[in-house]
Amino acid sequence: MIGAELLSPETLTVGWLIYAPVLLWAIWRAPWVELFTDSRRQHLLFGTVFALFMLWLVRRDFDTGVSYHFIGMTAVTLLLDWPLAIVGGLIAQLGLVLLGRQDLVAVGVNGALLILLPVLVTECIAILVERAQPRNPFVYIFCSGFFAAALSALLCLLLALGLLWYDEIFVMPYWLEDFIGYLWLLIFPEAFINGMIVSALVVFCPEWLETFNRTRYLSAPWKDDDPKS
Repeated sequence: MIGAELLSPETLTVGWLIYAPVLLWAIWRAPWVELFTDSRRQHLLFGTVFALFMLWLVRRDFDTGVSYHFIGMTAVTLLLDWPLAIVGGLIAQLGLVLLGRQDLVAVGVNGALLILLPVLVTECIAILVERAQPRNPFVYIFCSGFFAAALSALLCLLLALGLLWYDEIFVMPYWLEDFIGYLWLLIFPEAFINGMIVSALVVFCPEWLETFNRTRYLSAPWKDDDPKS
């Protein structure tokens, strides 16, 4: 998460120009009728927003204005699907703003980096996995869970560093050349947390996952039958 003091007014404006239209589109595409008539979905949405809010509160704030915390949006996207995931992420962001843990003017940039980007990566990978129609649920867990979370964290870190470098307000640390070594320490925990959550949901509550094809993964055999000789 990036503080507003580290970003130029132009970057903050561009962040809102990217975040706001996608947010409005997500609100338009969200299944509000099903949400209002299904108490299970309501509980999932409220519980997910609360878990996301608490996850973002557990973070490391640096004196430079940059904060590090786990993202968690991969599991949220697989659980709620992308429209409600974006809406839920916004609600969690507003909670941070009310507590003074995030700058209101930087909600656009941070929302684009920490919400839209992971949701986009997760949704694209989930679509590719669904098109491949695998029968083994571990393909879904690894590709849509572990790999999507790792790729989201990597892209988020690189883009955040790119924004800070472009605006030239944040003083880059002298150890930036060794940053590649620290990437694994940031990417692997993100992949592990999201992957474990998705694994637990597949095993115990597969009906909660909006992007999980229970008919194919749980009814069909994991391997094709060997042809009879």
